[in-house]
Amino acid sequence: MQKGKIGVTTDNIFPIIKKFLYSDHEIFLRELVSNAVDATQKLKTLSSFGDFKGELGDMNVKVSLDKKKGTLTISDHGIGMTAEEIEKYINQIAFSGAEEFLNKYKNDANAIIGHFGLGFYSSFMVSKKVEIRTLSYKDNAQAVMWTCDGSPEFEMSDIDKKERGTDIVLYIDDENKEFLEEPKIESLLKKYCRFLPIPVIFGKEQEWKDGKYVDTDKDKIINDTAPAWTKKPTELTDKDYKSFYSELYPASDEPLFWIHLNVDYPFKLTGILYFPKIKSNFDLNRNKIQLYSNQVFVTDSVEGIVPEFLMLLQGVIDSPDIPLNVSRSYLQSDSNVKKISTYITKKVADRLQEIFNNDRKQFEDKWDDIKLFIEYGMLSDEKFYEKAQKFALLKNTENKYYTLDEYKTLIESNQTDKDKNLIYIYATDRIAQYNYIEMAQAKGYDVLLMDGQLDIHFIGLLEQKLEKSRFVRVDSDIVENLVKKEDKGTTVLTSEEREMMTTVFKSQIPAIEKADFLVMFEPIGEKAQPVIITQNEFMRRMKDMSAMQPGMNFYGELPDSFNLIVNTEHPLSKKIIEDTENACKAEIEPIQGEIKTLQESVEKLRENHKGKKDDEIPVPEKEDIKTKESKITELKKKEEDHLSTYAKSNNLVRQLVDLALLSNNMLKGEALSQFVKRSVELL
Repeated sequence: MQKGKIGVTTDNIFPIIKKFLYSDHEIFLRELVSNAVDATQKLKTLSSFGDFKGELGDMNVKVSLDKKKGTLTISDHGIGMTAEEIEKYINQIAFSGAEEFLNKYKNDANAIIGHFGLGFYSSFMVSKKVEIRTLSYKDNAQAVMWTCDGSPEFEMSDIDKKERGTDIVLYIDDENKEFLEEPKIESLLKKYCRFLPIPVIFGKEQEWKDGKYVDTDKDKIINDTAPAWTKKPTELTDKDYKSFYSELYPASDEPLFWIHLNVDYPFKLTGILYFPKIKSNFDLNRNKIQLYSNQVFVTDSVEGIVPEFLMLLQGVIDSPDIPLNVSRSYLQSDSNVKKISTYITKKVADRLQEIFNNDRKQFEDKWDDIKLFIEYGMLSDEKFYEKAQKFALLKNTENKYYTLDEYKTLIESNQTDKDKNLIYIYATDRIAQYNYIEMAQAKGYDVLLMDGQLDIHFIGLLEQKLEKSRFVRVDSDIVENLVKKEDKGTTVLTSEEREMMTTVFKSQIPAIEKADFLVMFEPIGEKAQPVIITQNEFMRRMKDMSAMQPGMNFYGELPDSFNLIVNTEHPLSKKIIEDTENACKAEIEPIQGEIKTLQESVEKLRENHKGKKDDEIPVPEKEDIKTKESKITELKKKEEDHLSTYAKSNNLVRQLVDLALLSNNMLKGEALSQFVKRSVELL
């Protein structure tokens, strides 16, 4: 028997392995099964080259439990090891002296991981003792057993072992008894080893007999050794791709499209990426791409390899060229990773362009499902935008689809304003904005439907990218102002009439939480609505964005800004203006006259004070200004009260205001009830 010390000169290598190098204890099983598969693959390679002339025999990996002994064993029939190889690959820990190893890399997990193959040592995370029982494939080799209890000391002795290969026997420690439970081990094998290229056996197949499941004589193979992505695209049918998708995501609908990745240079990458149906809540669909390295599951957190916007896809990527840490759970920053990321982006864009070119109808039919993904890509990746602008679609309220270039051609003759800006008119709710859409279409305008989760951001992007182009929501202004062809005329109201009618209409707007109204007067034609409500485009966009961007909370707290526009050319509006003047003139004119006299007096006093310092202005004059301004405020309040009282008695004012609110779905509760009662009375 040989006794010795592993090539470590300090006693803290195993605590570091247990607590520092590995973030998750369960990956020990993946590492050991992967090593067993590697050993099996190596023997197959040697055999194919004629360097091993014996019978390959049963080439599988077996995982077994013995709860009585408290052991978990991973067995293979691969190349095995000689005593010299154990000394080289196990005792020396990848040829490194411990002092250099610890001093150089103790503060840099990635550096440790990048330089040392420590997969076997993960077994000590869950074991109080580990045995290696191994027989090399080499002629006349002697089987040996290596034993270590987690200290730097080991024992190695010759043993009698008939079958070629290696058994790793873990004596599970008291803190990790869960790894002696069959369901736990089976779940880990299915998580990490379900697509390994060598059959992995765990337990027996079961059958239903006498009211319970019982073991049969048939070994249970837990993995698919030749998953779809390892095959050539020419070997697979649509049914095969869909079947593999169902295997990966059993509860999901069929995918929309898929992309088969297969590249050998300048890096090796295979895989299949699927486009799932995505409409909203895209964060919920992340972490659905699984990363493998030579068919060994690594992680489903693929940030860095897959561009951010492609995280919405699902499927598998397999690349041995992606540098992984010792637990294969985190990716290092590497030029290969960046190349792979760029390649995947290009491949996805090319595939979408191909589908668009070959079957545009299919592409349009599925556009609403993939729109979120494509907009996200165009917003977050400049190179993807460059490619996607050729197949990205805009849908109008008539459910017709156009590329960006096609839509520009469609609207440029009728929707170019006086400043040569191309105006894209859009709606966000086909039903709520129906009246506005109808008015725009009556003017010959086309209206886009932009009701997607990212559309407000996408609109901003297109305004940056498309030359002399502007997007306006269909309800952001009266239809005459959406595409301004010429400078508009002015209303015939005097400033006094404007102030008076502003009070009349504003006093009859019911209280609506977090909403501010600005009353405006526009001559927009006898046939247009008498009162129209529009919403300020800039403020509404800022509020929409604030809902998705925490840094813009300021806008989110502001009230919604609406314009209540009175059409001064409509007969009903004219009647209200005329009736108000007739009913209020006698009361209001004297008040307005007094206000005007006081304002002129204050203005004259302030004119005399120009150029003087505050202490040079006589105190009586200051007091006079203050008294007169107070009186002006008092008179204005008196005027407003009188006009508001009159407006309340004029059912037509409130009726027109309520009709405008109702058409915007803003009339609710008590205000809606009163409107219904008033409507009946007016009838």
